Amino acid sequence: MGCKMEIIEIIKAVIYGIVEGITEWLPISSTGHLILVEELIPFDSQNVGEDFFGMFDVVIQLGAILAVVVLFWGQIWPFALTKKERQQQGGTGLMSYFKKDIWVLWFKILVSCVPAAVIGILFDDVFDALFYNPPCVAGALVVFGIAFILIENWNKGRKCKVTALSQITYQTALMIGVFQLIAAVFPGTSRSGATIVGALLIGVSRTVAAEYTFFLAIPVMFGASLLKVVKFGFDFTAMELTALGVGTVVSFIVSLFVLRFLMGYIKKHDFKVFGWYRIVLGGLVLLYFGLVK
Repeated sequence: MGCKMEIIEIIKAVIYGIVEGITEWLPISSTGHLILVEELIPFDSQNVGEDFFGMFDVVIQLGAILAVVVLFWGQIWPFALTKKERQQQGGTGLMSYFKKDIWVLWFKILVSCVPAAVIGILFDDVFDALFYNPPCVAGALVVFGIAFILIENWNKGRKCKVTALSQITYQTALMIGVFQLIAAVFPGTSRSGATIVGALLIGVSRTVAAEYTFFLAIPVMFGASLLKVVKFGFDFTAMELTALGVGTVVSFIVSLFVLRFLMGYIKKHDFKVFGWYRIVLGGLVLLYFGLVK
C-alpha cells in the first residue's frame, strides 16, 4: 500500500510539472493553474508536510527557468571565453572577456527586479494569506484576459518604439518591473502576462517583450525559490524531495517545447487567444467553486 501511494504522489508531481512547463511561459498564469490543480488533486498530507505545496509550486519553476538558460544561452551568457568571441568584443586584456551588451542587459533586468523583490520580501506571507485562493485567481485570470484583448486591439497598427533588446532603456526596464509587481501580488495574473502587457503598453514589440520576460524570469524565480526554501526549511522527507525533483525535471522538459512554440507563434499572431482563454477559465473556476465548494 505504501509503495502504491508513493507512485500516486509521483504521478501528481508529473502532472504539476507538465502544468508548470506549459503555463509558466504562456501568459495564462502558472501559479494560478497550479493552485487550481492542487485543489483538484492535492498531495496526500500523509506523504508530504502541510506547508509543502506552498514551496513546491514555486521551486519547480526552476526547471522552466533552466529551459530558458539552455535555449537562450548565447544571448544571456556575459563572458567571452573563446578567442573568436574576445576578438568580436573589440577590447584588449581583461575587458575582452566581457560582453558589454549582455552585461548592460543584465543590469536592466536587475532594475526590473527591484519593485517585486522589495515588496515580495516584505509582504510575501501577507499576499499568500490574502490572495492565494481560487476566487482571487479566477478574478485575476478574467481581468488580465480582458486587458490582453483591449491592449492588443489598441496596439493594432501602432508602430513599436522598441524593436530590439538593446533599445530597452533603464526607465523602460523599471516600468516593466512595476507591472511584474502586479503578478507578485495577485496569483492568476501571470508574471509573463503582466510584463508582456506592460511592455506592449509602453511601445515594446511583442517579440522583444516576450524575450525580455523570459530573461527577467531567471533572477526573479531563483530569488523566489530561495526565499520559499529558506522559509520551508531544508528538512525534506524522501517523498517531498522526490516530488520536488520529478516536478522540476518535467517542467524543464515541457518548457523546452513550449518556449520554441511560443517564439514561433508570436511572430505571426497576437496574444488575444490567451486573453479569451483566461476569461473562459476564470469563469469556469468561479462556477466550479461556486457550485461545488
